[in-house]
Order: sequence, then C-alpha cells, then structure tokens
Amino acid sequence: LGASVFFRPKEKAVHADTARLNFARGGGGDHIALMRCYNEWAATDYNQQWCFENYVQVKSMKKARDIREQLEGLCERVEIDHTVCCKEEDIAAVLKSITAGFFYNVAKLSRSGEFQTVKQPKTVYIHPSSVLSKEDDPPPWVVFFELAFTTKEFMRQVAPIEPAWLVEIAPHFYQESDVEDPKKKKMPKRGR
Repeated sequence: LGASVFFRPKEKAVHADTARLNFARGGGGDHIALMRCYNEWAATDYNQQWCFENYVQVKSMKKARDIREQLEGLCERVEIDHTVCCKEEDIAAVLKSITAGFFYNVAKLSRSGEFQTVKQPKTVYIHPSSVLSKEDDPPPWVVFFELAFTTKEFMRQVAPIEPAWLVEIAPHFYQESDVEDPKKKKMPKRGR
C-alpha cells in the first residue's frame, strides 16, 4: 500500500502535503503515520468523506481494511487474541516488530550526513515522499521497506529504530560491533 495511500493533486499539493505530515506528528516514521491514518479513518466508521478531506485514497484504505480482517481471521483460527494490540503511544513496540521483519533493511547515518546500509555498505537516501525526509535532524538509524533506484538509491517506507534492537532481534545477523556508537568507544591507552 505505502505511497499509494495518499494522493497529491497538483493544484492542492501544499494542502495534501500538510495533511500527510499531520499523520506524522508524534514521530515514528512512515509506518506509524500509516497506522495513525488507518486508525483515524476507522474512528470515523470508515467514512469516505474523511478520505477526501485528508487526501487519502479510499480504495487503498478499503484494501488495508480487508487485509486487516483477513489477519484477524487467521489469528482467530490459530487461537491468537487479535484484540490485544499496542496502544498508539507504544510506538517503540510497533517499530521493534517492523524491525524484526525487515532487520536486513537497515541503514545508519554516516558522519557525512548520508545513510549507509549496514551489512552491504552502500549510500542510500530517504525518499522525498517519506515523512522523515522533511525532518531537519534525521534519525541516526532507520529500517526501510524497499530500495528504489531513480537518480539515487532511495529508501521507501522508512522508520527510526534503536540499534540495540538489531542485536536482540537478529543475533544471528548482527553483532554488538555492528551497532556500537564509534563516538562512545574508548580509545586505548597509549604507552609512555
């Protein structure tokens, strides 16, 4: 769904951008902004007019609702209580679960101000459509859904993460040395 959730008419681009950024208030990146969008739509009893007012595509939202209902059905079938969920305030738990699914797609901010993927180092950039691309102070670590190559290699569907989660979630893939902050490393003592 991702980028197809929002629409941006040329004559109302500023309004559409503002509406989209409203979902990003409170942080959490693109995934949490999409979750807020869905939750707000659900709170209106799935009102189509709300979608038009917020520059959200009704068809994409209905597809998201269908997928959610399928997942609820699967949870019931395997006897998982689907009514237990994170509160919107518990952004960290949601981001941690996203990181568990996409731990391979991680980048960290380098000293030059560009992002570098962690395991196969290459320079990547936050896609201009991401809510994080508008931030003055980008997060030091991010997880992303996919890379898209246009003029540069762009990360799509980006969310900030804590690097310590990587060692906890994927110890078979990340070691402490992959995620430690070089600024916090102690320098070895020199002999006199």
